[in-house]
Amino acid sequence: MLFAIDVGNTNITIGLFDKEKILKQFRMISKNKRTSDEFGVYLGEWLAINGYKMSDITDVIIASVVPDVMHSLTSSIIKYFNVKPVIVAPGIKTGIKLAVPNPKELGADRIVDAVAAYEIYGGPAIVVDFGTATTHDLVLKDGSLYAGVTSPGIRLAANALWTGTAKLPEVEIKKVDRILGRDTVSSMQAGIYFGYIGQTEYIIKKMKEESGLLDAKVIATGGLGKIISDATDVIDVYDPELTLQGLRLIYEKQ
Repeated sequence: MLFAIDVGNTNITIGLFDKEKILKQFRMISKNKRTSDEFGVYLGEWLAINGYKMSDITDVIIASVVPDVMHSLTSSIIKYFNVKPVIVAPGIKTGIKLAVPNPKELGADRIVDAVAAYEIYGGPAIVVDFGTATTHDLVLKDGSLYAGVTSPGIRLAANALWTGTAKLPEVEIKKVDRILGRDTVSSMQAGIYFGYIGQTEYIIKKMKEESGLLDAKVIATGGLGKIISDATDVIDVYDPELTLQGLRLIYEKQ
């Protein structure tokens, strides 16, 4: 079985694969510092709870945008699973071209998402990942990752609203039916929700116009992306498994 591990700025997401099928998913907070032993215990207990053993894991692939986590995590995989993990990094076989001036600047998550979008849905495509930061990446018909747009994620932007002001409270980020808020909380929720829908629609529209790829398919994934994708017709597909499937696809190419 394959462990596909996506280390993001907020969460570490782990998918357990049997061939092409994700059997189970698991998340832990990535900002908490852990030793290799702590990672081993967490992962071993999670497997046991779900009826699996550490020896069931034969392969591991990791994509990370948090360098500080990597030493403990990779050491844990080697120590507890006796597997040397594949790391998504410059030079690895991906099946797509990184047609940007400095490919080393690209986050591993963006590469993984682009691979999955291109292989599963084809090109041209715009891949939108609603994470801690929201990334919008343009993949051409020939599989080239050509350009991208990065903006604050919806939770990050919302957090700035109540931490950067003296009297605004922290509110739940959720879908709302009306933009006309009648109190502070509902007005904030409307601004966050409809404001992010507007941003998403405008960025995708401008990306299509500037590239001339008006028929580009838009695939979204990540976190709160579901509530945004359900509210707009500019997103064609919402795929919550896109990043993990991308990791699987890259692993298979090695």
